Amino acid sequence: MFSINPQSGLPIYKQLMEQIRRMISSGQLKPGDNLPSVRELALTHAVNAMTISKAYNMLEAEGLLARQRGKAMTVSDNNQLSENKQDRLKRLQPALSQLTIATDQLELDIEDVITLLRNKVEK
Repeated sequence: MFSINPQSGLPIYKQLMEQIRRMISSGQLKPGDNLPSVRELALTHAVNAMTISKAYNMLEAEGLLARQRGKAMTVSDNNQLSENKQDRLKRLQPALSQLTIATDQLELDIEDVITLLRNKVEK
């Protein structure tokens, strides 16, 4: 469900938060959907449970997640994050900026980068 990369330079809790935001925004996670438990995610990705808990707590404070004692963390019924395609595309801008810089610095052709991206997305 989630992809964690310890070498990305972005803290793990932020990676998780952004992935959950994107999945809520796109409708992959809907209001009332259960998220994996803190313990389950920590074991699956071999990270500290406090890291997962921090991400969940911060998303709960934003109103995106809801906690029910003794039950799984769920996507909040009150979240307003569902976005149209144009808004979701805007979320890619920071990553595209970094990709553009790396492409220029590595002196790569845009066609090669597009092919690489297409292969990565289609796998």
